[in-house]
This record gives sequence, structure tokens and C-alpha cells, in this order.
Amino acid sequence: MTRGAVPEPGLVQATDAWFLTHGLAYFVPEERAAAHAALRGRRTLPLGVLIGVLAAATGAGLAWVTGQPSVAPALMISAAMVAVLLYALTALRAAPIVRWALGRTFGSLRTLLPMMSRALPLLLLFVTFLFINAEVWQVAADLPTGTLWLTALLFVLLATGFLLVRLPEEVDKVDDEVDADFLRRTTAGTPVGAAAQELLSRDEDHPALVAYAEVRGFERWNLVLVLVVIQAVQVLLLSVGVFVFFLAFGGLVMDVDVQSSWTGEDDIRALPLLSQLTEPLLQVSVFLASFSALYLTVSTVTDETYRVQFFGSVMREMERAVGVRAVYLAVRDRGADVVA
Repeated sequence: MTRGAVPEPGLVQATDAWFLTHGLAYFVPEERAAAHAALRGRRTLPLGVLIGVLAAATGAGLAWVTGQPSVAPALMISAAMVAVLLYALTALRAAPIVRWALGRTFGSLRTLLPMMSRALPLLLLFVTFLFINAEVWQVAADLPTGTLWLTALLFVLLATGFLLVRLPEEVDKVDDEVDADFLRRTTAGTPVGAAAQELLSRDEDHPALVAYAEVRGFERWNLVLVLVVIQAVQVLLLSVGVFVFFLAFGGLVMDVDVQSSWTGEDDIRALPLLSQLTEPLLQVSVFLASFSALYLTVSTVTDETYRVQFFGSVMREMERAVGVRAVYLAVRDRGADVVA
């Protein structure tokens, strides 16, 4: 491809398709423009007001029926989270991003067991001391359903906020050391592989290609969202494992008399045929599993060993995205097909 030539249409289209199948929807100009338009106030404000009114009315009605005022804010927060998710998957064109991240996570479940073997022992050692603590049982078992729901949401929101603050720092490291070898390695086997080799064969093109590698705006948040989804699903799976562990452990060692003395409740309801799986045990397990999710989220980002185990391999995918994008932008720009 000579300088100033119009790029082969099939190359741009093939790269656009590659971006979509690899969870990089915002790397495609048309998808990015549609997402940007969907964030305009005249579209999001009326929808937000409608959802807020409906959630508030439903929450108030449910709180009145159950006699638990905490149900109202818990339902409103849950409705807002569901609404944001659905709007992101549809109007914001995030479905390919989430789909690829989920496929990437569940496709590597075989690596989850080694991660659990590193992450869970210390966590279980820590939270088991909480589990056999009478004060924790008194607090968790005495929580109304709405308050327990709200508490779990609080842990989830704190974990999500932590990821949104820290993971952009990981993404910013991806394009810090881009050179010719980086571009050759990351574009190999992709639709722009041949174009990258041709551009890199000319020494004067190297600085321009490196400049294209800087990721900003929607594309940067595309990479952040991939990491958030992968991290969240892995933490969720580990938290479910913690929940199941405490249900099994409590069902074995915590008989109803012990549970009654720790919670101060004389009449404890148990599941049919499972006399030791009681409502207090369920509430304590939910409380500790939610707390464990926050603990795991912080640990997997701040602890170097956990970081390598949890998303070390994903960073290679991030590097490939940066490399392909750099060549893709160069190809489009040099063909006078400027990216918006």
C-alpha cells in the first residue's frame, strides 16, 4: 500500500468485524458515534426520570407491604443498576464488549481453580473467624431482609467503584511502551498484520504508528469495561464459592441450639429435611459472601500475586487491541477515510 492510496475496503471492514468479535465495539467509529449520541442528555434524562419514578413508587409500595423501609432504597438502587446495564447493552452498544468478556471468562474456567487455590485459603481463614463469632451472627441474623439486601448492594457498589478507579491505571500502562516490535507482535494473525509489516518496513512511519497507539476516550473505557466485566465475574464466582462453603460448613457444625444462643432467637426456622440450614445461617452466609466480594476485589487489584493470576493474561489481549488499533487508524487516515 503506497502513501496516500485508498485502503482496500475489505481490510477496514474485516478489521471492524475483528474488533466487534473481540469485544472492542468502541474501536469501530460507527459504534463509537452511536454510543456517544446515546449519552446525550435529551435521551438519558427522560429515561432516568421515568425509571426513578417507577422504582420509587414500586419501592415505596413494597416497603409498605413488608413493613421494611429499607426495601425502598434497595429496590431503587437495584432498578438503577439493571437500567444502566440494559441501556449500556442496547443504546450504548456495549453488548459485544460484555459478550466477549463473559466468553473470555467462562472459556478459561479451567484456570479458575488455580486462582481459587491462591485466593480462597487466606480469605476463608480470615472470614471463618468472623463466621464463628457470635457478634457477627447477632448483627447479620438480626438484619431485616431489606437491610441485608441494601448492605450487599453497598459492598457491590464499593467494589465496582474501586474497579472503576484502579483499572484505568492498568489500561494506561498498555500503550506506554509501544515500538515496532510491539506492533509486529500484536498485529500478527490479525486482519492488519500484512499492513503493519508494510508500514513498519519504512522507518519514517514508525513515529506516526507509535503516536496512533495512544488510547483515549471511549476506546480507553472500552478496555476498562472489558477488565471490569472479567474481574467482576471472577469475583462473583469466588464469592458464590464462599457462600456455598459457609452454608455447608454451618450446616455441619452449627446446630440449631448454637445458632439460637448466638442470635438470641428462640424460634429459628429451618429448611425442610435440613434442620441446621436455617434463615440466620443463610443471612450470615450472604453477609460474609458479600464482604468477601469486596475483599477479593481489592486483593486482586492491589496484590501482585493475585493480579498476575486474575488478569495477567488479559493484558496481552489489551496489548493486541492497542497494536491493531494503531495500524487500523494509520490505514484509514492514509486512505483519506478519517476516523471520527
